[in-house]
Amino acid sequence: MPLASLGDSFSAFFNAVGDFLDSLAAIQWLSLFIALIAFGIYLSIRARASFNILRAAYPDERIQFRYVWGAYIAGYGFNSVVPARGGDVIRLFLTKSRVPNSSYPAVASSFAVELIFDLCMAVPIMAFAFSQGAFPKPPDFSKLPAFDLAFFASHPRFTLFVLTVVGIAVLAAFALLSARVKAFWERVRQGLTILSDRRRYFREVFAVQFCGWLFRFTAFFFLLGAFNVGGSVRNVLLVLGVNAVAACVPFTPGGAGVQQALLVKVFAGTASGATVAAYSVGQQIAIAAFTFGVGFAALVWVFRIRSFKEVIAQGRADRTTTEGQEAEPSAA
Repeated sequence: MPLASLGDSFSAFFNAVGDFLDSLAAIQWLSLFIALIAFGIYLSIRARASFNILRAAYPDERIQFRYVWGAYIAGYGFNSVVPARGGDVIRLFLTKSRVPNSSYPAVASSFAVELIFDLCMAVPIMAFAFSQGAFPKPPDFSKLPAFDLAFFASHPRFTLFVLTVVGIAVLAAFALLSARVKAFWERVRQGLTILSDRRRYFREVFAVQFCGWLFRFTAFFFLLGAFNVGGSVRNVLLVLGVNAVAACVPFTPGGAGVQQALLVKVFAGTASGATVAAYSVGQQIAIAAFTFGVGFAALVWVFRIRSFKEVIAQGRADRTTTEGQEAEPSAA
């Protein structure tokens, strides 16, 4: 059954890729261009919110926005082509290395602050998506040609087991850090500093992210038009609902298989099957190519790094150095 499901997933995805290639002549290129520009602005505004969070955590340090922007863009671009959100690790290292006297726990916890807005938007969008009737119910996810989503939906006990193991692993990690747990939590709280000032958080983070969300909404509106599915408020909210589900199963780059399967199901009655299939992979390919290109350009021009492998190598070296510096006071 798992092998059959995996085969169906690949078959459905590559069939959709074929439909996309066949529909290249019908793409509205101006709409696609506007969509990608709007998406780039969305990412830049999100990076500004991240900058404001870090500035609150390190008020005495001089932090340059271009480094925070470059790290955010590079991380997002890497996530577009690599599974399991490996780009977040790249973003963490690049940000930490450019914020003076910063620590990995503080920078990582500052990233978590951004998720508050995402959750506040995802809940009502998901509620709307499921209320429209076009969105499949969670038990029906097992019937979709998306191996990862279908597998977890078909095996609820195994899913619960995985979540339990992850929870135990997190607790075990904290237990192993017991010798330095006080310093660790102090650094974590430092990254969450802006939450202690609700007005500042709303003004410099939540409101900024909402402005960025409007550009994201605009991007998907024009993407729907570019692939002839039809841009509308309802359709964009359905797409955002699909993205929210795909974000929960980050086993493929950008949740590619999950997004493609759900989009085909959601828009089955909106346009022809070939048109919807072309859109389902076309918008992912367009966003992935755009963000990866801009992310790589950010590495080169902002950080003077010529490859993602170089980022990983520098990150490992920095982590080793940091652990050594932390161990010296303990030994003393």
